[in-house]
Amino acid sequence: MHDPRFDKLASLLVSFSTALKKGERALIDAFDIPPEMTIALVRAVRNAGALPFVQLHQGAVSRELAMHAAEAALDISSGVELARMKKMDAYIAVRGGANITEMSDVPPEQMKLVARKMKPVLDWRVKKTRWCVLRWPSPSMAQLAGMSTEAFEKFYFDVCTLNYAKMAPGMKALKTLMEKTDKVHLRGPGVDLTFSIKGIAAIPCGGGHNIPDGEVFTAPVKNSVEGYIAYNAPTIYQGTAFDNVRLVFKAGRIVEATANNTLKLNEILDSDPGARYIGEFAIAFNPHILKPMRDILFDEKISGSFHFTPGQCYEQTENGNRSQVHWDMVSIQRPDWGGGTIHFDGKLIREDGRFVPKSLHGLNPENLV
Repeated sequence: MHDPRFDKLASLLVSFSTALKKGERALIDAFDIPPEMTIALVRAVRNAGALPFVQLHQGAVSRELAMHAAEAALDISSGVELARMKKMDAYIAVRGGANITEMSDVPPEQMKLVARKMKPVLDWRVKKTRWCVLRWPSPSMAQLAGMSTEAFEKFYFDVCTLNYAKMAPGMKALKTLMEKTDKVHLRGPGVDLTFSIKGIAAIPCGGGHNIPDGEVFTAPVKNSVEGYIAYNAPTIYQGTAFDNVRLVFKAGRIVEATANNTLKLNEILDSDPGARYIGEFAIAFNPHILKPMRDILFDEKISGSFHFTPGQCYEQTENGNRSQVHWDMVSIQRPDWGGGTIHFDGKLIREDGRFVPKSLHGLNPENLV
């Protein structure tokens, strides 16, 4: 049965997130989502006068391909996908599936091989197209969020069709402030981190690349990070769930890493030298997202949170770090999660998840809903 919420979301992705224009080409990557949503996207692309292209994925098939992927086969797949991506102006990926841990038993060496071989496709997509990636609601996501399926679907569409334009003034002010800042100090229960962001750009994210959205990100000067952090949000990476991740830094490098699965955590951080340095620091403020659900496209936008990311930096916020890993780990600073502060050059910027300077009040929850 047709759901008008599909049309509303598809229209936002086409007209706002990727801003498609007449004659442009868009690749729709549909991962285990209802055909009705894929059709809604195709129609929205056509309504914009653009040309839709579709690729369909099934999680169980993707797992089997990764499980026994041969290097020669991946070379061909990467070449084909890169050639197609080079012909696209925009990329929209909607990722569903009943099991978010579908890839958890794929051997680490296979995951590394697939990531390495497909990296040129990812790099071209990120650098050369207007792209947007989002998850699709499922019963498993509702379960992780501690909600009924119906309630989660309502939450999902409320979050994803938020009026993201409201974020623009506050994000602009935060960007300006971050680009004037040298020293950052993060404090809270289990957290005492200092680092520099001097000379590195800050990028506002208000619905342009990810839905849901709501963050401004930058990167630390690579060797500047000192201290420790115990992330209070659970995380999932390469299909494996992690809790109680704690990292210790010296001269920018992670010198100690523990979690409920310390062995696998360190295996990932040892993927390459850059995986033990930080590639992103971001401050998040989506007013509808209040608790983690092990889905990073949602969790990294949690109101009153920040994420501090081991691995590859983004080109827009270049800090020299290179890695096949990019692992967004989240810490929430609202009072119900223990509180915390962010200082820029000694000045209090956010306390217990609320922005303090008047210029940033527009990013506090009551001003975004």
